[in-house]
Amino acid sequence: MSDNVSDHKPIVLEHRQVGEAVGDFPPDRRLQLPLTAEERTVLRGRRCSDCGLSLLLQLPREGPLQPGDRLLDRSRSWEVVVIAAPEPLLRVQADSVLELLQAAYHLGNRHVALELHDGELLLLKDSVLEAMLRSRGLRVSACERPFLPEGGAYGGSPSHAHRHSHVHSHSHETP
Repeated sequence: MSDNVSDHKPIVLEHRQVGEAVGDFPPDRRLQLPLTAEERTVLRGRRCSDCGLSLLLQLPREGPLQPGDRLLDRSRSWEVVVIAAPEPLLRVQADSVLELLQAAYHLGNRHVALELHDGELLLLKDSVLEAMLRSRGLRVSACERPFLPEGGAYGGSPSHAHRHSHVHSHSHETP
């Protein structure tokens, strides 16, 4: 393992396994890779394990990484487990289910990634959205924890809204 640190060659991860461990890796060949929700959507590029080892993702484009996914190098001598890194979030709560649904509707119209729970919504911390939610009479508090947003109606990545913009034009004329 010291060779990797001394010569700065990254461990190249090319395979993705979902679910149970694929082998019995010694502790010095088993790493963790903490990633934010946005980082889990990027399957190529340099990363750093939780213990500081350099990693290079060269993964097939099969959708965003999920916590618990196991990444392997070509020789299958390293196992790197993806974990959801804590992120600064807003917790939104309301006095009624209807108020919470209305908040989710307005945030969805803005293509905001949301994690949904019974009685609360979680979203990435944003002062403009926080002010909008407070102006609607909702309870908003800051927290830091892993963010696991919904994947979207069409199976897209949870944070696709941050990758491109939409132009919406609507005609209300009748033919």
